[in-house]
Amino acid sequence: MSRKPELKGRAAQLARLLPAGRAQAARTPFVLLVVVLLGGGLIGLLVLNSALSEGSFKLADLEKQTKNLTDQEQALQRDIDAFSAPDALQRRARALGMVPGGDPAFLGPDGTVKGVPGTAPEPAALTAPAAPGALTPAGALSTVPPTPTAPSPPPGSPTAPALPAPPTAPQPIPTPTPGR
Repeated sequence: MSRKPELKGRAAQLARLLPAGRAQAARTPFVLLVVVLLGGGLIGLLVLNSALSEGSFKLADLEKQTKNLTDQEQALQRDIDAFSAPDALQRRARALGMVPGGDPAFLGPDGTVKGVPGTAPEPAALTAPAAPGALTPAGALSTVPPTPTAPSPPPGSPTAPALPAPPTAPQPIPTPTPGR
């Protein structure tokens, strides 16, 4: 019924080069190629999604660690501020037996002394210096300097009145850092 028209000239020559029957491509390789491409794409998406979720877990852990380190830094800074306060420095200096200095004298470049040096006032009651490890950051605010004890009188002598203990300044109580 539908018949191809006859080709003439150059078109006829070219038509003879092509095969006469209609060539059909095999469907199986094409379907297999599409299935492999879709499967590979799905597996690639699964691997990418897993890598992204692993990265988000690492990010959450690092943010938590950063928060903990920030809290620790703030607690340490509060300790430093407490130790650096003038009243805390004065308490620790007195606990070590230090007294405020007198008037200073200065030496000039030619070796002359300028000013009249003054002596430091004698402390009311000297206390024994604290042990080298007694003032640590964890326990410095809660340590109380030792009270001097009077030597016991020899037997047979009248008892001497006991020396009063030096007044101690109220010690601040460290507060725990919230979130720890």
